[in-house]
Amino acid sequence: MAILELNNVKKSFGSGHMKVDALKETNFSAEPGELIAVIGPSGSGKSTFLTVAGGLQTPTSGAILVNNKDLADLNEKQRSKIRLKEIGFILQASNLVPFLNVDNQMKLLDNVKKDNMSKEELNALYDNLGIKELRKKYPADLSGGERQRVAIAKALYSKPSILLADEPTASLDSEKAYEVMELLKKETTQNKTTTIVVTHDTRLIEYCDKVYEMTDGVLKLKETSKKSQAIL
Repeated sequence: MAILELNNVKKSFGSGHMKVDALKETNFSAEPGELIAVIGPSGSGKSTFLTVAGGLQTPTSGAILVNNKDLADLNEKQRSKIRLKEIGFILQASNLVPFLNVDNQMKLLDNVKKDNMSKEELNALYDNLGIKELRKKYPADLSGGERQRVAIAKALYSKPSILLADEPTASLDSEKAYEVMELLKKETTQNKTTTIVVTHDTRLIEYCDKVYEMTDGVLKLKETSKKSQAIL
């Protein structure tokens, strides 16, 4: 059963002759345990698709369902609760709190959400991402790639049902990018998470179960991959 559905969803900006259809009528569904890539050139609508799907932006028309709940039927408080409990975001801007060290970035989530990773699980995640030695450092002391890996840890720490990642490997070298994709694949499979990755890097799609292509606001299924089944 689909955990995330977009039914006839459109997103436009501006009006009249200034109107831009960033996301044309889109139908999409994703099931637990799927790792999905969305590829396409800059400005094609990939990031708009991701933020609309995650409830960060309201669609111009159409319905977005998370666990069969239509986000349009919920008030802002209820939508925020859904985002907090169900959806994890990895955005191009790492969105780390500047005055908190890495450990406290995670502890902050404990104040607003229960059932996060155990201490043992978090330590293993730090190890897998190569950031264990950074746990007492602040964002200003980290490189761009390190901040991105901390942001990935923060998103995974809350054990989301849906993980939405916008260019999660953009600040990483090739070796670390592959390691991160292997980790996302493992987390997706083991925890039955639904993971959607927006990426320019077509080398990473071999880890994905499905690949969609976005062109001028139009989303189309490009291929269904069987290669990912062997990458565990």
